[in-house]
Amino acid sequence: MEQQKLPNATLILVFGILSIITCCCYGIIGLILGIVAVILASKATKLYAENPELYTGFQNVKIGKILAIIGIILSALYLLFVLWLISAFGWDTLQDQELMQEKMREMMGQ
Repeated sequence: MEQQKLPNATLILVFGILSIITCCCYGIIGLILGIVAVILASKATKLYAENPELYTGFQNVKIGKILAIIGIILSALYLLFVLWLISAFGWDTLQDQELMQEKMREMMGQ
């Protein structure tokens, strides 16, 4: 029997990498890509577990899933940081650089 590549193995790896790279886009894009990669990786892992001799590319799935989990964690942390900034300073302050610098000076006691 000829081995075939696991479905979405490369896509899972790419989404895992992109979830880390895009974690700084307010955390939302990285979170979405990471979650999609983990879901696809779970499906691919089940498929591989049924007949491991039929498929290749499981290493990409494992690495992609690990990267996606890292991307989810980084994205969630960045999203929480952004939400904290908005709650602490307000959206208008974040849009105005001079006002933000003034608020930061006040916060530091200068």
